[in-house]
Amino acid sequence: MTVAILLLMHVGAAVLAPTLVRVLGSRAFAVLALVPAGTAAWAVTQLAAAGTQDPYSERMSWVDDLGMDLVFRLDTLAWVMTLIVSGVGALVLVYCAHYVDAEGEDNVGLLAACLVAFAVAMLGLVTADDLLLLYVFWEITTVLSYLLIGYLSTSQASTRAAKQALIVTTAGGLAMLVGIVLVGHASGTYRISELVAHPVTSPTVTVGIVLLLVGAVSKSALIPFHFWLPGAMVAPTPISAYLHAAAMVKAGVYLVARLAPGYGDLPAWQVVVLVLGGSTMLLGAFRATRQNDLKLLLAYGTVSQLGFLILLLGYGSTGATLAGLTLVVAHALFKSSLFLAVGTIDHSTGTRDIRRLVGVRQHMPVLAFFATLAAMSMAGLPVLLGFVGKEAAVASVIHPADGWWSLQGAAAVAVVLGSVLTMAYSTRFVWGAFTDGARPPMGKPTPPRWHPPTWVLVGVPSLLSLGGLVLGVTSTSLEKVLEPHTTTVTHVAESHEVHLGLWHGVGAPLLVSVGIWSLGLAWWWAQARRPVEVPVPLVPFDAGRSYHHLMRGVDRVALETTGFMQRGSLPVLLGIIFTVVVVLPGVTMVVRGISWPNDVRWADSPAQVLTGALVVLGAFLATRARRRLRAVFLVSVTGYGTAMLFLLHGAPDLALTQLLVETVTLVVLVLVLRRLSGRFPDDPTRLTRRVRALLGIAVGTTVGVLALVAAGSRVHERAGIGLGQRAYDYGGGANVVNVILVDVRAWDTMGELSVVLATATGVASLIFLRDDNLQRAAQGLLRARSRWAGARVEPDAEPVTPSGTSWIAGTDVLDPDRRSTILEIVTHLVFHTIMLWSVYLLFSGHNDPGGGFAAGIVAGLALCLRYLAGYGAELRAALPVRPASLLGTGLFIAAGSAGLPMLVGSPPLRSWVADVHVPLLGDVHVVTSLLFDLGVYLVVIGLMLDILRSFGSGIDDQIRTEREQAAEREEVDA
Repeated sequence: MTVAILLLMHVGAAVLAPTLVRVLGSRAFAVLALVPAGTAAWAVTQLAAAGTQDPYSERMSWVDDLGMDLVFRLDTLAWVMTLIVSGVGALVLVYCAHYVDAEGEDNVGLLAACLVAFAVAMLGLVTADDLLLLYVFWEITTVLSYLLIGYLSTSQASTRAAKQALIVTTAGGLAMLVGIVLVGHASGTYRISELVAHPVTSPTVTVGIVLLLVGAVSKSALIPFHFWLPGAMVAPTPISAYLHAAAMVKAGVYLVARLAPGYGDLPAWQVVVLVLGGSTMLLGAFRATRQNDLKLLLAYGTVSQLGFLILLLGYGSTGATLAGLTLVVAHALFKSSLFLAVGTIDHSTGTRDIRRLVGVRQHMPVLAFFATLAAMSMAGLPVLLGFVGKEAAVASVIHPADGWWSLQGAAAVAVVLGSVLTMAYSTRFVWGAFTDGARPPMGKPTPPRWHPPTWVLVGVPSLLSLGGLVLGVTSTSLEKVLEPHTTTVTHVAESHEVHLGLWHGVGAPLLVSVGIWSLGLAWWWAQARRPVEVPVPLVPFDAGRSYHHLMRGVDRVALETTGFMQRGSLPVLLGIIFTVVVVLPGVTMVVRGISWPNDVRWADSPAQVLTGALVVLGAFLATRARRRLRAVFLVSVTGYGTAMLFLLHGAPDLALTQLLVETVTLVVLVLVLRRLSGRFPDDPTRLTRRVRALLGIAVGTTVGVLALVAAGSRVHERAGIGLGQRAYDYGGGANVVNVILVDVRAWDTMGELSVVLATATGVASLIFLRDDNLQRAAQGLLRARSRWAGARVEPDAEPVTPSGTSWIAGTDVLDPDRRSTILEIVTHLVFHTIMLWSVYLLFSGHNDPGGGFAAGIVAGLALCLRYLAGYGAELRAALPVRPASLLGTGLFIAAGSAGLPMLVGSPPLRSWVADVHVPLLGDVHVVTSLLFDLGVYLVVIGLMLDILRSFGSGIDDQIRTEREQAAEREEVDA
């Protein structure tokens, strides 16, 4: 359970991060760094176990019905990646404590939370031993990277880069999901360790593996997806150091390394990995040699290195895998060090442009030394870990098994040429950052402002750079640590053994390395002689521009399609929908054939026939009505008639709910009609009326035939057989409908509550578009609360003092012509009775007709009656509470009832039944699902209150404002 506990610790830290930032400021980052640091420390203790045949693993049940479990495994590869993402993550958080100004920047709490959450997502990704679980963490990293790249939300460039990264990596993730399903279904398991140990070969598996590689190359920014990573450099530098050097982009590299032992010999694998890896290495390195922004130089260098790593880890030989894993560690150290060094330079000087940087080495000699050391590791110079890995890589590819005229030969050429360019842009980095040689040939640049950095801003990148030196010297020990994984990749035969070390004698690898350094320096010298200027594209084709053209094309197609299908006309839109309803089922029934039921029972009693005839008559007359109010009432006849049919069929609970919902719908429509004309605006022609009638008849016929066909197509027993007894045994209630809602399908009800919440928010937003409307509503609530409390509140929200003979609140603001004394008296006489009935329906709904939904609607109708009697002031006096408070409280109670059973080890939403003896009342049947029903009750009341506040009081205020403005205009005109 250790990995699960570590994941929960990270999640808890991410949740607490905003609070810690508010309390501690930037120092909160240092506190949060303790969590990934603890994970790294635990991983160090697992070194011995990770390299065994039976590494540390844990398994917990997750979704039993789908066979999905939470399975984590810490073998050698997962151990290396855990150290990288946790160790570098902890150092980046410490760096942020001195880099981020918590008082001068917004959303610092969100930044801290997202960084810690990203660490937990990467930890889960690299330790997951199930493809589906890996995909869950994979997509979490995608979402979090979007938030981190778009951290500067006021910057259009930042928002655009975040969207670009999200779209590209999400598209790759969707392809990867399809590949996961194909591979898992064809192999019979989703366990990664089993898939790699016993790979299944088939065309389906090959397609699935290629789709998995699509996800990997999109996440690791290989061609043709390479353009999103340089664009993401608009994020703050610590984010770039973590996401794009040590964590996110390593996810694709990790996936290739994870699958290589099982599928590295597939021809499709070799083509994708070697071609895209080699091409990306060359393109990224060449673009890096032409950059003037230090961060962009490192970004294109990262693209190149990622292609290099995927080429090595997917090459298929033990030596290449050893070199690849070594360079994974080296890259995490030198690239994060260089990114953070650039952050320190930018923080101290305000620029990253090599044409403006002057005197950096003199001001920051320690940083210059260790950054140069990291750049040397990136270039592959002795005696650093980058040199060890680069020499091993050269040794593993310069003797291609299939000859030079093969993919392995092309990969060897790409590695050598890419290394030459790497040497060139590494030199360019040092030359541009720490010398004054990159100044324009004419004129002297203005020295940038100077702000001395703290010791942490220098110490963290220096420590990471020093790690590359220490591991380079001790590389022979590192080989033993990596050996348990590297020896599992043996698809490509090697003519020479490859080992890590600083000296292997004078041989081909060393000579090639010397040639690489010489040619790299020559390339840099040739470019350094040219004036430093903004680079221009060498070819008209550019992947970034192609992406933007593609997205504009998609937007245009969507716009044209929407404009064609939805012309702003409700009749046309409904006509399209109804046509689809008729055509698709109709064609299906004709092609597949129709299974008519053997016996059709049309009615059980004459009352059903009479009610059905009234429903048909009401629907027909509604189509003939030319006035809106008449059409509304005629349509309500069909609703009430349906409720009667439910009752006649023996479903009183459904009848009650239908009756209440129809009443609420009628009230809402009547309230909305105040803002519409009395008659329908359109005057359709005879042809239009006939088309509408024909379409209506077709829809009704299709739905009727579908009902008959569905009844005749049953092949299993009805699900309702014995449901009454099972509902009582399972849910402890005799009302089957309510038991289904709060027990059997309670998760669906929970989702519906969220939909209700969103609906209420949308309704309110349609009315309260301006802040003054919201302020007016808030002041009304304050006045109503002050009346309840009997005390004055805010000066601008004076309490209402009712007269001694007033039945309702706010008589001084009501129009006397609109008052009805009889309605006021009757409302106050029946209001509390209706509310008491709603409470009765709430408590009795588990055994009798009722429940939280019906009870909430009854309470809402009682509030509606109060509104009709006295409008907004009376409604606020009846319930001076914000609708959002009721909605949120109800959802919280419902969610809490789902979580409480988990505290005692039971499944969520599990109900318990108890019979409690209460004095004077006798034995009381108590079911814990009543708590869930209470949440539903409050949510429905909140929705009704929001509807009345919006369509009632909100529209009243709009009408009153329009009348006042009209009166003012008349006075001006007079």
